[in-house]
Amino acid sequence: QVQLVESGGGLVQPGGSLRLSCAASGSFFSVSDLGWYRQTPGKQRELVAAITWGGRINYADSVKGRFTISRDNAKNTVYLQMNSLKPEDTAVYYCHQQPSALAGWASRFDYWGQGTQVTVSS
Repeated sequence: QVQLVESGGGLVQPGGSLRLSCAASGSFFSVSDLGWYRQTPGKQRELVAAITWGGRINYADSVKGRFTISRDNAKNTVYLQMNSLKPEDTAVYYCHQQPSALAGWASRFDYWGQGTQVTVSS
């Protein structure tokens, strides 16, 4: 069973920075695609950044140039470095793990963390 635990959220002023971490338990981390999503009340969860098991990265247009996703397979951890934060970045941020086909049967399942609140306000 995979468990994802996010940390690093909090209150920050506009223009500030935060670094989110998501630590994963269980197997298949190194052959999983990983992502950070965010959600605000009344809106659908949206993709912020993703990194494949092979290292390919993509970002939402709204965070390009400000956010950086990275992974450390030795630590089973994915990070989201958020710089130049704006009030519109305020949301609950979730990490997501999708084992790839390399994980065999495990690719039928995906996993979410519990979320961490990020609030950007003066």
